[in-house]
Amino acid sequence: MNCNGIRLAYERSGKGEPVLMIMGSSAAGRVWTTYQTPALHLAGYETIVFDNRGIPPSDVPPGKYSLADMVADTVGLIEALALGPCRIVGTSLGAMIAQELAIGSPHLVRCAALIATRGREDVFRRALANADHALLESGITVPPGYAATRSVMEMFSPATQRNDAAVSAWLEIFELAGGADSGGQSWVDPVGDRRDRLRTITVPCRVIAFADDLICPPHLCAEVADSIPDCDYVEIRDCGHMGYLERPEEVNLALIEFLDKH
Repeated sequence: MNCNGIRLAYERSGKGEPVLMIMGSSAAGRVWTTYQTPALHLAGYETIVFDNRGIPPSDVPPGKYSLADMVADTVGLIEALALGPCRIVGTSLGAMIAQELAIGSPHLVRCAALIATRGREDVFRRALANADHALLESGITVPPGYAATRSVMEMFSPATQRNDAAVSAWLEIFELAGGADSGGQSWVDPVGDRRDRLRTITVPCRVIAFADDLICPPHLCAEVADSIPDCDYVEIRDCGHMGYLERPEEVNLALIEFLDKH
């Protein structure tokens, strides 16, 4: 599908009213199909998952991407598929895209579930981003085993990290992925403090936070919920940034409960 001048790979499945699923940085849309889309199908929804620019088989244009690029791509997909206004679920970068859609294109958004999101970076999250950018600019490629270990440390909760079988499985998965970075997506900036703009959102929203998330910690997620009028907030224990994989039953329950209301 050609959207905003690039080709986006997408998949529609299930029957019912559509839910657009927006994945986070460096991950393919098919990650949703492990736990979330089957549950949504059983709940009576059609799902649309897609690969953001920078994730093959979608186009991988050169250069550094902006949040505006990613938002424009998603607007193009919604319009090309005649989905709007539709229910939207986004996680991490995908949640930030969903927020911007709700701010700038509310006619395309019926409601939005914002998983592991934030409206600004605090000092520590900015330091993490700066460190990652410095590594990218250095041209150094870290070994896949190192990248896999760091991913497990950053993305999962201590509860998962204490489970040797789970850690072994995730280390293997991440190492087989080659330790690849997310290319142009790595440079997407959250565009400063968006809390004032979040206060202009008029569509129903729910923020879902993960108690042990290092990337989008609960205090930053709660700021988003506090900024959006009438937004509710759900925090799920014993999971990190990939809580939708660590505690999928709780995440799916929170999603379906919210989507059913709207």
